[in-house]
Amino acid sequence: MTLHRTNFETHPVVAVIGGGFTGTMFALKYLRAQPRTRIFVIERSDRLGRGLAYGACSDFHVLNVPVRRMEMGLEPSFSSWLARHPAEIAEALVESGGDIGDAFVPRFLLGRYVEEQAIRATARSNGFGIVHLRATATELLDRATPGVRLDDGRKVHADIVVVATGNLPPRSPFAADNWVHGTDHFVADPWAPGAIDELDPADPVLLLGTGLTMIDVALKLSARRHRGPVLAVSRHGLLPHTYKIGGRWESTAPLRAASPRIFMRRLRGEMERAEAAGVSWQRVLDSIRPRIPEIWKSWSGRERQQFLRHLRTIWDTHRHRMAPRIAQKLEALRDSGQLRILAGRVRDFRQTGAQVSAEIEPRGGGEPINFAATRIFNCTGPRSDINGTDIPFITDLSRRGVMIRDPLGLGIETNDSTVLDSTGRPSSWLYALGSLTRPSQWEITSVAELTAQIDRLTERVVANTRRAPWNSLHSLAKAV
Repeated sequence: MTLHRTNFETHPVVAVIGGGFTGTMFALKYLRAQPRTRIFVIERSDRLGRGLAYGACSDFHVLNVPVRRMEMGLEPSFSSWLARHPAEIAEALVESGGDIGDAFVPRFLLGRYVEEQAIRATARSNGFGIVHLRATATELLDRATPGVRLDDGRKVHADIVVVATGNLPPRSPFAADNWVHGTDHFVADPWAPGAIDELDPADPVLLLGTGLTMIDVALKLSARRHRGPVLAVSRHGLLPHTYKIGGRWESTAPLRAASPRIFMRRLRGEMERAEAAGVSWQRVLDSIRPRIPEIWKSWSGRERQQFLRHLRTIWDTHRHRMAPRIAQKLEALRDSGQLRILAGRVRDFRQTGAQVSAEIEPRGGGEPINFAATRIFNCTGPRSDINGTDIPFITDLSRRGVMIRDPLGLGIETNDSTVLDSTGRPSSWLYALGSLTRPSQWEITSVAELTAQIDRLTERVVANTRRAPWNSLHSLAKAV
């Protein structure tokens, strides 16, 4: 079966690969700008708008920023929609003193909000709107023109293809042939269905990583009344900071021309000035967030590599924070002695009966620590390098040279969402959104950053379509 532009020759057809938050938001924004269009959203899941971030979570998993920073320019606004669900945001409102804008609400509510928007935008009898194809995109039909083949044999012909596959599955932190990977003890993806099933409440657990993923897993274990010891290990043993509400700061520090070390030094000085003025240092980071892509692009490849090697951990713990009540729950787990945070490296594993014993070298030296665990969770966070990924569409694009990996393994090469091929040439019809575009953006994880990127791409593509008739775009793509 072929899905193409029949009866739509004068109107654009768009194929979006991925129906999580980013892919669905692009479909909604583009449809609002171009109401007479058909948008195929290719997503295996039977629900749009949720993805892993806002779907595979429970009510105790909350957003890391307050509601006022989660607005996406849709109607009704997120805060207005939330006001219709008082019971589900009651705890968040207690924490925020009744101010919905300052509330940290459950993550699944954002997923439900976007999903409802997608349902209302579903294609009607005239054919215009969002069409959800429950399948997996496997490959391009042709290198030169738009077209996607699905795993069920269907073919989708479109004028524009947007890759919005979201975060890649985490990479295991050990050598690929490490024997522990093949055992039931090791959980490569903590968000995979059944990851915590069959775990006895008394079993000891090892968490690899101490970032936001570790916090999510620790809280999930706690919610299931897990009482066994939990050890979380990372190279620095640092936890994300707690989000603080209030205050405002306009940063004036000259950051763009600075090297990574000078940038961080100046940023620290700006934070100190803010604190001295009674404003949280967090407002400094918030104020420079729109400038991050510009600063990142001003660095050479070597400078970016230095940042990733020496400064990334510090940046991440300050930039990606946790909600106040999540911090309180985590602290309660630590105070009880059930959860322990350790800075160090896992050097070796050995089987000890029904468990696996991990040998951990503490940071700064000292005697190795041995911890016997029944289950080991990989909490190192999403991978960024597309090499070795098992997402078939990305693999096919890479193999054809239509999409290329960046030198630092952060994602793919793009120019403001336009995908670059192996010759450095920008595509006339292939675009990418979200985490895949990290090499040109660096920070592209928050709703605010993703929304800004989606708005830019929507505006640009709409402007292009008004300059060229849709029935000439295929021939134009072939001729360029």
